[in-house]
Amino acid sequence: MDSTSLKFDLPAALSELSSDELEQLANAGDVVKENLRLLNKSGQNLVGQCLAHQGTFYEEEHYPKGDIYDSESHAQYYYHAHRPESGEHGHFHTFLRSAGMPRKVKPAPYSGEASRPSGKDALSHVVAISMNKPGLPIGMFTTNRWVTGETFYRSEDVISMVDRFDIEQSYPCLATNRAISALMRLFRPQVVALLKLRDDTLSAWSEQHPDTDVYEDRKLEITSVVDINIDRQISEVKKARRRARKG
Repeated sequence: MDSTSLKFDLPAALSELSSDELEQLANAGDVVKENLRLLNKSGQNLVGQCLAHQGTFYEEEHYPKGDIYDSESHAQYYYHAHRPESGEHGHFHTFLRSAGMPRKVKPAPYSGEASRPSGKDALSHVVAISMNKPGLPIGMFTTNRWVTGETFYRSEDVISMVDRFDIEQSYPCLATNRAISALMRLFRPQVVALLKLRDDTLSAWSEQHPDTDVYEDRKLEITSVVDINIDRQISEVKKARRRARKG
């Protein structure tokens, strides 16, 4: 197995969560399912809403054009495609900008020569969500800094940003924005594990390639990846919640 593939034991991870945390995951699952149901009623899906009225779909282009940005939470995302070999149709990249971050966080130390967004322009990539052709999420992954042009923050700081990712506006579609925001919460255990593995991958790569700027090395693109399934996640959360209630 590739070192970037996350060996994730979902039942074990859920068993370590408190009753309140499991309740939050369950609530997020309800939000995801309800908004997917609303989209399905009109023959729509998460991806289709982002591509609607955008003209011809081109690889690498951001959709919708100009990205989606919430001026209150300072969360941002866009959809694009460029990894046909992965089996996905495309993926969402999710971010949090500096104004929405906890005050204590600071960019990871960096002594290289690459230019990075700073100050009010600083931003952190949180996680990417892989989508299949029917418009359902099938995986999550993290990337090296150069891929998204982010500022780059340590995993523990990005983890503190996860719950702050919230897009609540009508463009391109309220149901889509709510579902994507809730996906981040439903799969929070995987996101946390992915971010930790991301840092481990970068550290190992740096040791193996001491003469390179690890954050800018084009040979290292994906830093952690895991398969996800909404129905399985919700089912396992329900089981864990029942066990927690029994004590």
